[in-house]
Amino acid sequence: MPEDIGIYDLGDLYDAIYSGRGKDYGGEAAVVARHVRTAKPDATTLLDVGSGTGGHLAYFAKEFAHAEGIDLAEGMLEVSRRNLPDISVRQGDMRSFRLERRFDAVVSLFSAVGNLKDTAELDETLDTFAKHLVPGGVVVVEPWWFPENFLPDYVGGSVQTVDGRTVARVSHTVRQDEGHSRMEVHYTVGDPADGIQHFSDVHVMALFTREEYEAAFTRAGCSVHYVAGEYEGNGLFVGVKNGSE
Repeated sequence: MPEDIGIYDLGDLYDAIYSGRGKDYGGEAAVVARHVRTAKPDATTLLDVGSGTGGHLAYFAKEFAHAEGIDLAEGMLEVSRRNLPDISVRQGDMRSFRLERRFDAVVSLFSAVGNLKDTAELDETLDTFAKHLVPGGVVVVEPWWFPENFLPDYVGGSVQTVDGRTVARVSHTVRQDEGHSRMEVHYTVGDPADGIQHFSDVHVMALFTREEYEAAFTRAGCSVHYVAGEYEGNGLFVGVKNGSE
């Protein structure tokens, strides 16, 4: 594999890892949809930002009359377009994308916002989300870990065999500095046709505080509350855009 390849360039491999690990895209999408409808019962349109290979998006398309996705990585979008040919997905940066329509809900899951560098970028992102909401629309964000519950020096590992291909993944996550974690991940892929290949990549993720998330929602013109215990991982922020039609 090329030296500069990363997991987000390899959507099929990404799918093999997380489907093999049993990620519950359907259950997670159902929790998010329920919170959207609690805040806006008449919601019919949804935008999934950081939609990846379409794991959640496939279920949102069943829950809402219209759902579409945005992701920065073409390698992920290629798989989504192939698997979900009837659902619109396009390339875009969560900090600055501009679409010609607004939605009843904008969601960003799987801790995609952790890839932002600092609170200035978090502000840009929430402002962009709010600009694509109708008044009274709902924004749902799954955060990365908070500084107080981040577990440094964590080693994770898994091995899956999907469609004859075996993928081993080992990660080591440390605290890079006060506001960021650094996760180094190594992958070994065994394929009957291609033999054994290895690559690695690094993910630097922002450890925003709960207060920093809530302040970004507020500055974007949204009320917000934090939901814990209903969603695997670090919970959800659920915001509602202020104003009325």
